[in-house]
Amino acid sequence: MTYSIIARDPMTGEIGVAVQSRYFSVGTVVPWAEAGVGAVATQSFVDPSYGPLGLELMRRGHSAPEALRFLVAADPGAAYRQVAMIDATGRVAVHTGEQCLEEAGHAIGEQVAAQANLMARNTVWRAMLDAFVRAEDDLATRLLAALDAAEAEGGDRRGKQSAAMLIVRARSTGKLWVDRVVDVRVEDHVDPVNELRRLVEIHRDYRGRVQERKTLMDVLKV
Repeated sequence: MTYSIIARDPMTGEIGVAVQSRYFSVGTVVPWAEAGVGAVATQSFVDPSYGPLGLELMRRGHSAPEALRFLVAADPGAAYRQVAMIDATGRVAVHTGEQCLEEAGHAIGEQVAAQANLMARNTVWRAMLDAFVRAEDDLATRLLAALDAAEAEGGDRRGKQSAAMLIVRARSTGKLWVDRVVDVRVEDHVDPVNELRRLVEIHRDYRGRVQERKTLMDVLKV
């Protein structure tokens, strides 16, 4: 009942996940990311442990394809899972189990992957990938474009409820609150993607004002 996208921005090295689902508070389950390590999107009869375990494997030096392969091989419920991973260098891997509810599938591009299950049409994941590739501006804007494309193709056939976006820096500062460039969730809303967009814009404005104040303070110290 979920569609998501994971991607790395080759210009900044930032890595992000965006997701929408007919599921309450999807942001607490699907998206996982760690600066300097990678990101995971775990969905479809979801096993949330794929998130922290996948990040741990990538933290230890395994590529995203290796990490996903290890976890799928050890999971007796793998046929029902849909999981995507991307590592800090942009290597991508996706698993869509054969028992995922139709329409289900995924599409992989350069440092990006889109995946969906229980969709209205089997065109959703390809449309997401194409929209992301065509979009310009920062990673958040491109992730939102992919979510918009999913909705335009019919999206989740059961409807809409929650959405989330998580973007982390290319390298860790050792401070989680600094490493997370965007961490925004819509828990329950009639139009979660547009509400997510509104919150991302508020987040941008807030970060901009904070940076302006920091710059001013640095100037005053001189």
